[in-house]
Amino acid sequence: MSGRRVVVTGLGAVTPSGLDAGRTWDAVRRGRSGIGLLEGPEFADIAVRIGGQVRGFDPDLVLERRESRRLSRVLWYAIAAADEAMGGRGAAEAAVSAIGPERVDILVGTGSGPVQAMQEAARTLAERGPRAVPPTLSMHGAPDAAAALLSQRHGALGAAGGVSATCASGAFALGEGLRGIRHGYADAVLVVGMEDCINPVNYSSNANMRALAAGAESAPAAASRPFDRGRGGFVMSSGAAALLLESEQCALARGAAPLAELAGFGAASDAHHPTAPHPRGAGAASAMRRCLADAGIAADEVDHVNAHGTGTRAGDAAEVLALDAVLGERAGGVPISATKSSTGHLLGASGALEALLAVRTILDGVLPPTINLDDPEYPDHDIVTEARSAPVRTVLSNSFGFGGHNGAVLLRRYE
Repeated sequence: MSGRRVVVTGLGAVTPSGLDAGRTWDAVRRGRSGIGLLEGPEFADIAVRIGGQVRGFDPDLVLERRESRRLSRVLWYAIAAADEAMGGRGAAEAAVSAIGPERVDILVGTGSGPVQAMQEAARTLAERGPRAVPPTLSMHGAPDAAAALLSQRHGALGAAGGVSATCASGAFALGEGLRGIRHGYADAVLVVGMEDCINPVNYSSNANMRALAAGAESAPAAASRPFDRGRGGFVMSSGAAALLLESEQCALARGAAPLAELAGFGAASDAHHPTAPHPRGAGAASAMRRCLADAGIAADEVDHVNAHGTGTRAGDAAEVLALDAVLGERAGGVPISATKSSTGHLLGASGALEALLAVRTILDGVLPPTINLDDPEYPDHDIVTEARSAPVRTVLSNSFGFGGHNGAVLLRRYE
């Protein structure tokens, strides 16, 4: 660990659990599920019809109608979450001005980007021919599209781009933002995680892989079951989460109140299998160790873990083994929350969302519950099943993905 201290000064979210950060956190800490049956005739023939859709979102409250009509849903969510993290559009422009436009970077973490735009363009090409394909596809169908849109929206002149590492994308984006500020390349980085793969193509692919929780249409809210013996796969969700990172000096100089410190990041690869994790969680353990070393803390200083915890049999088992390897004798006593049990899995956005939830865990002193844990497979571990008040100084938040991508971030109380 070296360089400048990095703090979180803003939070924003659009998720199946709530249309802003506050409502999302309130639902998660109260154990309310955002998961239901998928709405839309396009899902009628899909093998798995359970997911976390964003409901009730009005893009016209965020964007002008002519702009919202040509953007994918995922870009709506990313822009709304980013605006909230910046304090609202007017406040965002003032903040960028106060920081210095050339010193504000924007990073978007996403596994797939605006897939809706690409899939609609493919259908248009097949049905109406090449001249009907929208010319904006090259701009608004790219994984970095939200970063470009946000830089223009708020006048940020620093680096803007995308970071992709499947379901670890949000964590990787936070890590790159941390490094950029720590080493002086930027004074502030707006980090946004976004994903919307709730469509027949992506659902069919994951269902055919047998990665999704199936057979729970009668009780969709109970489908996501991390660490439960009855777990059968993950539940896909859509949405976005945003965190504004700043150097401590920059935040204090402009009068912004630090919410927490982003103290460490670690990443590693399994180099094992296209979809399955290393059976003993080797890459996950390596990412966690690197994260703790980056933060300059020992394993016995970890107060809480927001687990990757997707509800797949192999993934949950590998994560528990990795935690055992990293935390040692304390592993059974460190409280663990798997918040995907209520939000579903936001894929590339999950690392950003769970970092946001970690910040709220620290601020409120409340450990969020893991819902649907009726038959724990790991009873010797303290997996939180009901919201619990506790003093929390540090939270380790894990994000792992297909392809063997492993990322971990460490959030710490600002003191």
